[in-house]
Amino acid sequence: MRHLNPEEYQSIKIKQFDTTIGAIHQSNIPLGKPIFIPDGQRRRAELTFSWQKKHLLLGFNAYQSHDIANLQHCAALTAALNNILPDVRNFLTDFCAIQTHKKIKNKIQTSQITQGEIWLTAAENGIDILLETEAEIELEYRILISEWMQNTPAVIRFSAARKNKKPETIIEKTAPFINIDNHKVFISAGTFLQPSVAGERALIDLVLKYIGNTTGNIADLFCGIGTFSYPLSQNIKNKILAVDSSAESLNNFQKTVNTLKIPNIKIEQKNLFKYALDTHDLKNFSAVVLDPPRAGAQSQTKQLAALPQTEKPQKIVAISCNPQTFVNDANTLIAGGYQIKEITMVDQFVYTRHCELVALFEI
Repeated sequence: MRHLNPEEYQSIKIKQFDTTIGAIHQSNIPLGKPIFIPDGQRRRAELTFSWQKKHLLLGFNAYQSHDIANLQHCAALTAALNNILPDVRNFLTDFCAIQTHKKIKNKIQTSQITQGEIWLTAAENGIDILLETEAEIELEYRILISEWMQNTPAVIRFSAARKNKKPETIIEKTAPFINIDNHKVFISAGTFLQPSVAGERALIDLVLKYIGNTTGNIADLFCGIGTFSYPLSQNIKNKILAVDSSAESLNNFQKTVNTLKIPNIKIEQKNLFKYALDTHDLKNFSAVVLDPPRAGAQSQTKQLAALPQTEKPQKIVAISCNPQTFVNDANTLIAGGYQIKEITMVDQFVYTRHCELVALFEI
């Protein structure tokens, strides 16, 4: 929707949001003032590349297509990511031109890596790169990566992975980190982050606003790298149980907690889609924070709704990047006795039809 002027765009976005949450089984839902994140703030991008007839295509896939929209500049990305794009393009041109030779059954076999994805993340201290390909990164490629890294000071780490495999760090000048509520949080290659620093700050502020003066045991479910656990732990009256399925994210989370000596965060690995915290696990929590992936949190919201009325957490703060699945979760909680006290739209995905939200439920 980039062709629209800001007023038209924001009006359409709000109408779409209102229509979606209209399916929630509660009348007169209070709405917070919508938050619109400025353009040019995206700090992370997954670009596709393809080497065709000695010409490199690098960019995003066209809508519902495998065609690559060849990218020179992207208005959605941060200046740091746009500034590194020419260097990345030059690197991939040299990378795809490399031919490797192997002797197999007395025959020399020549091969090239001609396609894949490259993840760019703008950390606080530099650019982090993850290259995903179908093939192994042979010595010839590693030499090129080493030389390019020496001549590209803005890039601080380069990792590589075969499809759906654990990344291997090839060169790390210094460990990339982001800042979450004045905590220096180190990130692993491919770590999920909120799309923008401004968007992350908006979500944190809303979570803290909705938690308010509620203290005690707080569950941070689908916690990721601890985006909400860190600010919630600032109140020493809180004890945070942070749960997620990603071992990689939780390992880094635990290292940071240990390094910073944060005493009131306990981290637990669990697949909440398959093994949601049940009515026994959820006893004695004053609040629950939910930030599930796009699929929503039906397994977990069913368990929250099933708690006896006297044992239900006083507050549930739900963050969602998919209002459609949020509606299902909200209706489950409402059927279990909760009421929505406020929903706020956060437009992190500028000029698209996607948006985020934060909602407060109270018993």
